[in-house]
Parts: sequence; structure tokens; C-alpha cells
Amino acid sequence: MTQEPVDVLIIGAGASGAAFAWSLADTRMHVLCLEQGGTPDPQTFPTTGRDWEARRLGDFALSPNQRRLPEDYPINDDGSAIKVANFNGVGGGTVLYAAHFPRMHPSDFRVHSLDGVADDWPVDYRTLEPFFAENDRMMGVAGLAGDPAYPSGKAPPMSPGPMGRSGRALANGFNALGWHWWPCDLAIATQEYDGRAPCINLGACISGCAQGAKGSVDITYWPQALRKGVELRTHCRVREITVGPDGMATGVIYFDRDGQEQFQAAHVVVLASNGIGTPRLLLNSTSGQFPDGLANSSGMVGRNLMFHPYASIQGIFDTPMDGHNGPHKSILSQQFYETDPARGFVRGYTFETSRGLGPVATAVMGMEWGHIPWGADHHGAYRQLQDRVTGLFAICEDLPEDHNCVTLDPDLTDSHGIPAPRIDYTLSDNSKKMLAHAIARGTEAMQAAGAKQVVTSAPIPLAGWHQMGTARMGADPARSVVNEWGRAHDVRNLFIVDGSIFVTSGGVNPTSTLQALALYIASQIKNRLANLFD
Repeated sequence: MTQEPVDVLIIGAGASGAAFAWSLADTRMHVLCLEQGGTPDPQTFPTTGRDWEARRLGDFALSPNQRRLPEDYPINDDGSAIKVANFNGVGGGTVLYAAHFPRMHPSDFRVHSLDGVADDWPVDYRTLEPFFAENDRMMGVAGLAGDPAYPSGKAPPMSPGPMGRSGRALANGFNALGWHWWPCDLAIATQEYDGRAPCINLGACISGCAQGAKGSVDITYWPQALRKGVELRTHCRVREITVGPDGMATGVIYFDRDGQEQFQAAHVVVLASNGIGTPRLLLNSTSGQFPDGLANSSGMVGRNLMFHPYASIQGIFDTPMDGHNGPHKSILSQQFYETDPARGFVRGYTFETSRGLGPVATAVMGMEWGHIPWGADHHGAYRQLQDRVTGLFAICEDLPEDHNCVTLDPDLTDSHGIPAPRIDYTLSDNSKKMLAHAIARGTEAMQAAGAKQVVTSAPIPLAGWHQMGTARMGADPARSVVNEWGRAHDVRNLFIVDGSIFVTSGGVNPTSTLQALALYIASQIKNRLANLFD
């Protein structure tokens, strides 16, 4: 069945698709978003029941290969040191993220100029600054104004979340070492905000926030976008983007909720399907004009995949900490964010604090660490560990490398027969050195904070929730997929607004930056409506 043409068709209702749809709705064009998953129901979130930790291994697992829900697609990540984590549905990854909301630094956009590696972005921090601020307002960010990491500081709309016992202990450790730290920016309401109730410290942020305090786009951008007239169709899985004789995108072929194949015509197509889903769809959209995949004359689609390698530094304390209660994050340190040649690697990382473990995770991890034996001492050992573990996670910048890539698996398909993505990814020597440095410095910080024992690991295997670089932006069509305002070099009415357009990864969570980019691209389109396809 063929649907009447829409002005703008967005594929994906996650962080970037939602922000883009909300902004472009100002034009009064017919904007349609297709999402392969459904709309989350907060009443079904794990945080509404006592089995919330068990459900993290089932229907709310981070890995789609573990969830295996109808809206998920399998991912062959056997050839990757880091396994993919995502969520398919309205809200995308923001439904399961911890809502840590730092911005990329100004230096992150000028890596080649500063450090002689990777490439500079065709946009800079100053260009994106107003869109960062607008996004903070829409998502409801809490934090402390004046962070010196940014040229003019920042002024989040709400005051910061609680530091808690764990945050204060680690802040004391950073102080003892003379290291900079700052309260985290969190997309978590600390007061009544835009119809949302404040955080009540349930703690299980990455299992969906039943309170509605966490700024996931299903409750921030989407309600406003829908009121503006944006159309959202759920349970619609796109198979391919079609093109006409002139090389312009004409629409998409998709499967509806009944499994029926449909064609939706569109004047403009926008991809917001994350750093794995976007190259998968482009590579699956082959034709006589684009035999190697849509918008892929450069051969860069799927190349330069970046994750954030994570190091885990867990401290065991004699005194009670917060356990899992409170927002997942409280403070960060970016003492080692910028390049220092003496360290033996380029770029750097952020230390993020983590509250602690839930009761089930305490038991499981305690036994893995050898702290909880079977037998008579089992319960006593458990009590000595419960609520006495807190952690640091080092989020390390990942440099783009051509061989780290997303391709189509020759055998694996989803439930509609669409080829699944295959991930090939290895850690670089630079990342390995950075992880080792982070483990050593993190151990120092934990010990300075008073931890009696420190348990470390790196990289964390299931940490591929930040997927970047597989359809990068740039001025040179031979080295990039989209231009400086998100338009494909090869297809003038095709745009990409998700993390796949990142040129470098930075050493921070990408959500704030990718949403600012989506708002920036929407603004560029609105400013060019009269001659959009020239």
C-alpha cells in the first residue's frame, strides 16, 4: 500500500529524532516519524516492582540480543570487544540511560588541530552553544552553573541533584589528590518542572523512571511535538529508503504492526536510527545508482565506528554508602580529559561516580569478587558488603578507525527478514593505554576516598550504548557522508541527525551533544527552506 506523500519523514523516535521533530514542527509541514518499537508504559517499568534487578536480565536488559522482543533486531557483535546496548521504542536509549548529561568540550571539535589525530568537525562548540542551552531547557537538566570546562560556563535550569554519601566520599578523595571535580549535569528533575514530579531517589534509573523525573524524550520532546502536529507511527520497521531516477530519496518501504509491507512517500527523509541502525539501513538501501548502499559513494557508511571504552573502579568501604538509592550519578572529574603527552596517549577521559549496587547485584558481584562465601559466613559477609560499595567509571575517548565498522551480516536477519548488522571492533593501543591509566588513577582516588579495597575491570564488555561515527559529517565528500548541516553529500533530500554523524567521540556521554546537533540541523533546514535542494 502506498501512503500519501509527507513533507518530512523521520526514521527513529529516540533522542535525536524527537528533538528534530519538535523543532521542525514550527514550519507547519507534515512531519511523520516512523518508530519500530512502541510507546513505553511507565506502569510496566521494573521500578514499579521488587523484581527490578531480575528484569534487567530479561525484558529490560540493555542488550537487544538478550531482550529478544518483537521490536528488537539481532546484532552480531561476536567480533567486537564491546557489545551493543540499546532500546527500541519511543524514547530510544533515553528510556534506559542514567540521564548523565555532560556536553562535549570545545576541544573535542578540534582534535586534529590540537593533537594531530582524527579530523576536526565542520562545526564548533560556539555554533552549538545556543542549541545546548535550548536542549537543557527541554530535557530539564539539573546542575551547577559556572563549570569552568566551558567558555562561558553553563546555567542549567535546575539546581544539582544530591551528592549523597558516595559523592561526598569521592569528592574528598579528589580533593586530597588536588583533582578538579564538579557536580554532574543530570537530565533529572530536582523540583517540579514542566509538569514533571521531582526525583524521589528510587535509584534504578537505568530500568526506566516510573516517577517521570528522568528526562527521557517520550515525556519531554514527544508530547510537545505531537501537540504541534507531528505524526508518530509506532511498530513500523523500515526496510529501505527508496530513490528516484534523479537520485533523490522518494520515501521508505516499511513493515507495519501487522507485518504488512507499506510504502510511505516523502519529500525529505531524515535518519535518526543511532550509530548502528543508520548505517544498517543505508547499506540495505541499494539500487542501480547506489550499489554499495545509499549515500555511500565515499565508502564511509558504517566505517569509523566509535564506542566509549569504560573502566570500572569499585570501592568497598567500612562505612555505609548510598547503596543504589538516588540518581545513578552525582559528581564527575575531568582532571585527565585533555591530552598530556607525558601519559603516553592522546585525548583523555571523564571519571563518573556511581552510587552503588542493588541487593541482588551485591550478592552476585560479592560472590564473583570472592567476598561472599557459601556456608555459615554467607549472610554475615553479605551484610558487610551491602550498601558499602560505590564506584567510579572512566568513560574514555575512542578515536575513529576505519576498520571498526558496521556491515550487514550475510546470514542473520530480524523477524521481517531484513539483514542484521554485524559489528567488527577492536580496542586501539591508545584506548588500552588510556584504560590502564584510568584504572591506576581511579584506584588512587578510591583509596584517597577511604575505600578499604578496590576492584577494577576494563573494558566493560556490555558498554556499547554510545554508538558514533558511522556516517560522519565533513566538508569533503570523499571522507564523509553528510555535510556540515547534516545533508547527505550524495542525496540532497536525505539528512542524518543521530550519533552516526559524530567525527570524534569525546570523553563524555553523547546524548546532550547529539540532541544539540539535531536542533542545529533542524534550524539549518528551516533557514534554507526556500532553496533547500540547491
